[in-house]
Amino acid sequence: MPLFEIETDAHIIITWAENEEAARDVVDDAYPEDDVLRMTKRPRDSWVISKGALGLTERTLDPCTTARDCLSKSAGDKVNAIRLYRMETGCDLEQARIAIESNMVMGW
Repeated sequence: MPLFEIETDAHIIITWAENEEAARDVVDDAYPEDDVLRMTKRPRDSWVISKGALGLTERTLDPCTTARDCLSKSAGDKVNAIRLYRMETGCDLEQARIAIESNMVMGW
């Protein structure tokens, strides 16, 4: 069964499919709001890359100023930034981790 690389307006999907129609069905099931921009056959394993996380879409990401300040103070040390963020906001460990990691993806 071939692998298809499918680029939509928000994602790049590489998935197994019997044919091009089946590959389009994968996109329709997983991301019904996305439009297919390009589709090609590829070898290897499957993965999805969020174009939004890479900054390749026009959607704006809302960075958290506090998280970005904590990353700056910790010189990019994620564990220290999470600790600083918890001290600043009083939130729990999981919320702090999410805030710091999501801002790291956007590039602080």
